[in-house]
Amino acid sequence: MTPHFFMLTTAFILGLIGMAFHRIHLISVLLCIETMMLTLYFILTTMALNPATPTTTSAPLMLLTLSACEAGTGLALLVATVRTHSNDHMNNMNILQC
Repeated sequence: MTPHFFMLTTAFILGLIGMAFHRIHLISVLLCIETMMLTLYFILTTMALNPATPTTTSAPLMLLTLSACEAGTGLALLVATVRTHSNDHMNNMNILQC
């Protein structure tokens, strides 16, 4: 494994660990998800540079588009949550309540 892929894999795992253990605020969960998505984008971009796989050149662009949509939706949910619950603490939110 090259050092570049090792660093990207470590960044993805750190984002996953951050999302698993630091679920106090919704914004920190959204930042961890965004870190994971950008790491996947960098991995796909690096793999698309390989001339042996010409069919994967559009995958990074699609992932970046989905990541932007996910970030916009997450921020909209954050604003709605702060308006209804007056904070973004994850332990105060109940999925079954409207």
